[in-house]
Amino acid sequence: MDRNQAVGLFLISALLLIYLFVFPPEKEVKPKTDTKAQPTASTTASTVQETGAPLDSATMAQQRAALGSFGAAATGEAKTVLLQNENLKVTFTTKGGAVEEVLLKNYKTFDKKPLILFDRVSSHTDIAFKTREGKEIKLSDLYFSPGPVNTISAKSGKTQVQTFRATLGEGQYVEQTYSLTDGTFLLGYELTFKGVEQLLAANQPLTFTWKDRLKKLEMDLSQNRNHSSLNFMTMDEDVTKLTGNSTEEEELQEPVKWIGNKQNFFTAGIIAKNQFENGKFTSSLNEADSTEVKTFATALTIPQKDVLSGAEFTYYFGPNDFSVLKHVSDKFEQNLELGWGVFGYINRFVVIPVFHLLENHIASYGIIIVILVLLIKLILTPLTYKSYLSMAKMKVMKPEIDAIKEKYPDDMQKTQSETMKLYSSVGVNPMSGCIPMLLQIPILFAMFSFFPNSIELRQEAFLWAHDLSTYDVFAKLPFTIPFYGSHVSMFTLLMTASTILYTWGNNQISTMQGPMKFYSYLMPFIFMFIINTMPAGLSFYYFVSNLVTFGQQAVIRKFVDDDKIRMKLEENKTKLKDKKPGGFAARMQDAMRLAAEKEAEKNKQKKAKK
Repeated sequence: MDRNQAVGLFLISALLLIYLFVFPPEKEVKPKTDTKAQPTASTTASTVQETGAPLDSATMAQQRAALGSFGAAATGEAKTVLLQNENLKVTFTTKGGAVEEVLLKNYKTFDKKPLILFDRVSSHTDIAFKTREGKEIKLSDLYFSPGPVNTISAKSGKTQVQTFRATLGEGQYVEQTYSLTDGTFLLGYELTFKGVEQLLAANQPLTFTWKDRLKKLEMDLSQNRNHSSLNFMTMDEDVTKLTGNSTEEEELQEPVKWIGNKQNFFTAGIIAKNQFENGKFTSSLNEADSTEVKTFATALTIPQKDVLSGAEFTYYFGPNDFSVLKHVSDKFEQNLELGWGVFGYINRFVVIPVFHLLENHIASYGIIIVILVLLIKLILTPLTYKSYLSMAKMKVMKPEIDAIKEKYPDDMQKTQSETMKLYSSVGVNPMSGCIPMLLQIPILFAMFSFFPNSIELRQEAFLWAHDLSTYDVFAKLPFTIPFYGSHVSMFTLLMTASTILYTWGNNQISTMQGPMKFYSYLMPFIFMFIINTMPAGLSFYYFVSNLVTFGQQAVIRKFVDDDKIRMKLEENKTKLKDKKPGGFAARMQDAMRLAAEKEAEKNKQKKAKK
């Protein structure tokens, strides 16, 4: 047994001792590459390497004939050209003048290899257009000549500019210009057709295509697939996400602003300065291929008039980091899954800012998760106190409630009606204990979105967990348990054990009986199966959250006196003796009375038929 295993076993044992101290048995009452690698110095030099051999004269003649009026650019030598800054190393090919490979310098794959987000084997972009001769030509059919790298200095930093030109004749050329600014994940792209208006089919748009077979970059292929989607935004700012767990296709006849091939922690996308006229999107999954996450195929149309004057676009190759994505384009940050509705707002305006503030001062992400729990629990203390106080009132009233159940053992509606009258007579709202808990649910669900998508936790180790962004493997099983997996997550076991103990403690001061009490113990086991394959950071967060809740309740117990609560309820009974119930209590009583009357009428009709 190594040190980390010993720590895990010690924690789960100590949890039992802590709980017995916090919740002693009571007598029955009667009457949260490595991501933080420092950026290297910017490299401003561009290098050119030859990658292809010259063609024979017969082949060259055939290629020129096939391209018709664009035949002058049908032959040449394939070479690679490099641009790089602190974040990206981008390789271009002169055959087509296109991006051939993109390396993210400050990140590694799950098996510590260089993280190549885009390469010529798995990814391919191209632009096709039609000529007046009726031919369809692709930029990948043309050879481009690279120009020298120009460096432009500005307040935002130095920008390297690389131009590729395919010359067709005097004053006629196709030009592609790429620009890379220091410190960014953005690659500027401009496409210009100069002096070729008479060669193109009149008013026919160009078609941009991108086929991307997402490579496996993370250990957990299933999680990677679940959090990968083909995203796009229309000019009306409607964002659509194709998950493609089977084959999913959508065709739009309206303008598109951007598309993003989004993986769990990284996105490759393109944004139009103006717009794409329309688009067709396909997302598919080959479950049998364990090296591929999903396949995304996109076809977008570019207005011809745009390229004649210079159509501008921006590629994004980078992490799904909220602080980076929000500066790329409108709603581009939606490539990061923060949760829908209020859950997304909690992550965006509360959890992420606090998390980033803490990581600027604390190196351990495990400690950051602990502090995050403490801060959230501190804010929620008033709700926790109110919920505990409500349960304490129910506990004090338990003898009266049990008496009602004994009086009407076979009449559930009568039991509920009399119980509501009892609550009303002492001024107790039975929902007051539930409401504080319901108000905490948005934070619960927000964490389910935050931890599986937090690139900050990627490849960050804590205790026995090697990567807090995926599940921790404390022990490997020689078999697979359905819905559970083939591994044991110690953080999940700790969370489950602490949740069961927390449930047991609450049931000691709760009036819950019957099936509901059974289900309260069943739920932690169900969550154990769900969370066993989820990020270790998430299960560790809930484990720590339970421990802090134990501490809160231990402190609250010192300020809650059952005898004083009973005295207060007796005083309320006297004060409210002649007062009619109102609000929620009145509505509940009316509903129960109507239900009882309907049931009585049904029984009367049954007897009459007999």
